[in-house]
Amino acid sequence: MSPVRGVRFEMSKQRTPRGVNASLSRRTFLVRSVGIGIAGTSMASILSACQDSSGGPAGDSLRAKTVMFDITTGRVDSPELFNPLVPGVNIQQGLHQAVLEPLFILNHETEEVEPWLGESFEPNDTLDVWTLTLREGALWSDGEAFDADDVVFTIDLLRNGPAELLHSAPMKQWVQSVTAVDPRTVEFQLVGPNPRFQLDYFSVKITNSVPILPAHIWQGQDPLTFTNFDKERSWPVFTGPYRLTKASPTEFIYERRSDWWAAETGVMKLPEPERLVWVANETEEVRVARIADHQLDSVADITAGAFISLQTRNEYAAAWVDEEPYSWVDPCVRLLSFNHTVQPWNDRELRWAVNHAIDRDEIVAIAYEGATTPARFFFPSYPQLDKYVDLLESEGLFEEYPLLEHNPDRAIEILERKGYTKNGEFYEKDGQPLQLRIDTPSEITEIKRIAQVIVEQLRRVGINATSNGLAYATWSDNVANGQYEAVTDWGACGSVSEPWSSMQLYHPRWVVAPGQRANGNVVRWTNQQYGENVDRFAELPLDDPQIETHVVAAARAWLDDLPFIPIAQAKKLVPFDSYYWEGWPSQSNNYVQPPTWWQSTHKILQNLTPANR
Repeated sequence: MSPVRGVRFEMSKQRTPRGVNASLSRRTFLVRSVGIGIAGTSMASILSACQDSSGGPAGDSLRAKTVMFDITTGRVDSPELFNPLVPGVNIQQGLHQAVLEPLFILNHETEEVEPWLGESFEPNDTLDVWTLTLREGALWSDGEAFDADDVVFTIDLLRNGPAELLHSAPMKQWVQSVTAVDPRTVEFQLVGPNPRFQLDYFSVKITNSVPILPAHIWQGQDPLTFTNFDKERSWPVFTGPYRLTKASPTEFIYERRSDWWAAETGVMKLPEPERLVWVANETEEVRVARIADHQLDSVADITAGAFISLQTRNEYAAAWVDEEPYSWVDPCVRLLSFNHTVQPWNDRELRWAVNHAIDRDEIVAIAYEGATTPARFFFPSYPQLDKYVDLLESEGLFEEYPLLEHNPDRAIEILERKGYTKNGEFYEKDGQPLQLRIDTPSEITEIKRIAQVIVEQLRRVGINATSNGLAYATWSDNVANGQYEAVTDWGACGSVSEPWSSMQLYHPRWVVAPGQRANGNVVRWTNQQYGENVDRFAELPLDDPQIETHVVAAARAWLDDLPFIPIAQAKKLVPFDSYYWEGWPSQSNNYVQPPTWWQSTHKILQNLTPANR
């Protein structure tokens, strides 16, 4: 294991939110939410969940050999799609946690990049040539050797293939050539220095990493239409310790392979769970009912109130932290993002009016039940990034641009100065009502609840705001293709220890027309001054003091336009049930970060042991 050069990070302690605006109480919020399915569900659906055949009482031998996971995004509309490069693909149904292994894993707890399929990845002194060394003896699940030719094939496919392919944009941007030096060694020649090349693209920094494909399976296939699924041929073929045996919209089953390369070579042990199952759960209530009844071992995320209720029903349920707020700080700050191709929200003054109408403390208190903190900027609240936000504050940027100021009177003053007049409850201009529809993914309670509170806050100042729940796949496609007015999202997700990864996501180079899929900058914001300053520190070593100057300049351009609004730090309250399986990660057993929808789940599986109850 080796530390990332120049990288060190940890999580900040959460701060207690300030007072709550009494005009929207938690009780009022929950009552109103019942109608959209946030706070209520039918007893029939809960009873149905509890009768799931995959669960069962203690002593069931199959259950005792099985780990049950929650599919974060709910129902999977294309259950036979296992192509990790196709836009809109769902790989969190077990594909990248059980089957598709990464080259490296960034361990947020140890601050090290840990080897997996890769053994080492070293740059030259000028950071423009990187040399990858692969593990010896790695094999694909069909017995073929995993080697340098597979890496070269994958990177060349991304460099030269369709621009729509996931992960293609950074490979096109950075890789000049890639060469197999020998079966275990790959040389990457970059177009310029990149100190983050391993960290950003090959280390599961957040969620996943560039997938390496088996060339002998993918050669000659159309990467945009190839499903990578054939039950008779045991596809998908990857290197992981499990093999897919069932795929349906609501359930995916994986069986352990006794011939996994890492166990055969002694690099790692064979995971103890013999069977992994991912199931879709329609509501938070169903998730809680299932884990309370030991029918789930891991749930992606629930609210603090739901977790407290769970603990009264299941003594084996635990979270990352033993006491409030119970949660782990996710690196993806929650945002309100505007589509800049849709009027009138391409007007910076109207976006600032919305910002003044938003009360982040109220959002934290109601949507999160106090389990997180307001976002000061669009970086996660990790000390290595907090220092940059502190720098912006010391430079006076937040006095010039009062991002966190809740000032409804200022919001109203801006609207009226822009020519809007009240017609009843809401403002209008030239006969057109001032409306804002905020799209949310229906399956993700946290994101949906944020939008519901924002809607109430905007309506108080005369903006006719509504929230619109969509299936996750539809919501995701609409965001990428620019088919929305506003969304609650996490589009700035990238940085964990340095600022460039998140800031570059809003570079004007990523702007495409509505209807085309964006690889970044989904708000379609163009600001050349911002882009130029982000470019100025892209190639600097991570500890270069000049970075601060360029971050401040880029942040000033961003604050002046306010293309999207940071709302809250992302909390993830991830419950685990140790009734069947022990060894789940926690703050006191922090061998790795807890998200079981990330590709780093491979490390969690290495640590699970049967409870034998």
